[in-house]
Amino acid sequence: MLFNSMNGLGIIKKKQPFEPTDVYRNITIDMGASKVSEYTQQEVILAKYAKALSHPARIAILNVLLKRQACICSDIVEELPLSQSTVSQHLKELKEAGLIKGEIEGASICYCIDEKEWTKASAQLGEMFGLLGTHKARCC
Repeated sequence: MLFNSMNGLGIIKKKQPFEPTDVYRNITIDMGASKVSEYTQQEVILAKYAKALSHPARIAILNVLLKRQACICSDIVEELPLSQSTVSQHLKELKEAGLIKGEIEGASICYCIDEKEWTKASAQLGEMFGLLGTHKARCC
């Protein structure tokens, strides 16, 4: 699948499918390429996951997908107090972060948790949160 994005001139260009080397893609849109280079790849990846998890609607969508194992957008709309277009936008954000994947089934897309990426995100976020136990510093 190809992603469309706009460059600074307002011209739409085609992007290739997400590659491991393309980890900076979502972050550069928000921060600008010059600032992203100041951070480690792990920091950028953690920011990607944090951004995807930063909205309560996305957490609710992930809970629906975890409960049902897989479903289409209209199933999610039935469970949440959100419009179809809003759910679609949140699904797009979760998919771009790699936390979910979608397969075309007829005229619909069936979404589910991407277990490989979910495990990676869980390990990296857990590692970061686990640092508190090893770095107990006095705080003001």
